[in-house]
Amino acid sequence: MVKETEFYDRLGIAPEANPDDIKKAYKKSAIKYHPDKNPNNPEAEAKFKEISEAYEVLADEQKRQMYDKYGKEALKEGGFSAHSAHDIFEQFFGGGFGSFFGGGGRRGPQKTEDIVHELQCTLDDLYKGKQTKLSVTRNIICSTCNGNGTKSGASVGKCKGCDGRGVRLIIKQLGPGMIQQMQTVCPECNGKGEQIKEEDKCTNCKGKKVVKDKKVLTVYVDKGMKHGSKIVFSGEADEAPGMEPGDIIFVVIEKKHELFKRNGNDLYIEQTIPLIEALGGFQFIVKHLDDRVLVVKSEKGEVITPGEVKVVPNEGMPKHKSPFERGNLYIQFTIEFPKPGFLKDKQIQELEKVLPPRRPAAKVTDDMETVILSKVTQNEQQRSKPTGRRQPTSDDEDEDGHQDGQRVQCAQQ
Repeated sequence: MVKETEFYDRLGIAPEANPDDIKKAYKKSAIKYHPDKNPNNPEAEAKFKEISEAYEVLADEQKRQMYDKYGKEALKEGGFSAHSAHDIFEQFFGGGFGSFFGGGGRRGPQKTEDIVHELQCTLDDLYKGKQTKLSVTRNIICSTCNGNGTKSGASVGKCKGCDGRGVRLIIKQLGPGMIQQMQTVCPECNGKGEQIKEEDKCTNCKGKKVVKDKKVLTVYVDKGMKHGSKIVFSGEADEAPGMEPGDIIFVVIEKKHELFKRNGNDLYIEQTIPLIEALGGFQFIVKHLDDRVLVVKSEKGEVITPGEVKVVPNEGMPKHKSPFERGNLYIQFTIEFPKPGFLKDKQIQELEKVLPPRRPAAKVTDDMETVILSKVTQNEQQRSKPTGRRQPTSDDEDEDGHQDGQRVQCAQQ
């Protein structure tokens, strides 16, 4: 289940689309909306940027997984520009717009895959900010052979089993005149496309060209960061010969707080007060996320109604990268009423002297019928809510014993 579908919608594909579907959709839209084909057309240029941004994410397995799990929020930092859109187009078609019709173009160096880790943070951490040290394991180029993989330093030869392609084509006979072609990783070189003689393999990396390395990173969680925010360590992912190292990315995961709920930069709490405080004033204490203690008081003569929401300005979350600006703290009140039988007749008479008067008594005539209120169960409370058409139940039968839902279905058939 994906968190959001905006990037899939931009390319006109379903969240279940495979990589080939993504490429086809991008190719079709990129050619249609490319600025060179639509000069002086801001709408086409904006559309070209949107589909390029979507393709950049969905075509990268790591970024796609991050987007599916956390949404666009996790991909915001770093931004996306028109320059990025043209770079993606050039990489896809091997050059600029003209290269699609036969020209050539530049290609940037390949990068190793990004390494993504989840970083669990409490709401307190995101309010105050924090610093933590984390140990990561990654591949680095072997210092003994400088990434060559051999003792002698000789160039590595192509794998004879796959001719350096790393894959083999297998043909299966399914029946008379029916064959199936499949690609499989070459078992002789494990998909590397090259082979090193056993006696010439580097003693340190065993011919793998890279070795495992542990590195301690100091991770700074800024004040006001949100669920899905990224902390990026550029070029700290796995190293590989002839490739640029990718990034190590920490994705902030916000833990649920027992008191505060967050919505953007605003905070929400629920507070239950007795009826006497709702009518005559209240004062209670809230311990904030930075350990400050707030004394919350009502205005003189103020009456709080059930479900009412009040605001404490500037006591919400600090804004990311502007920590001196903060959202608001909203408090929703629940009124605790006395239990049945708590008030005696004399007390009710005293209350009637100070509370607003009752409504005028209804005039009851002999042809009216008096009914008694009873308590309802939880299920009955749900059924009594006006939430639109109720789903048919076993009680909704007509005289022929058919349910409403069944009758509608038959009519549609």
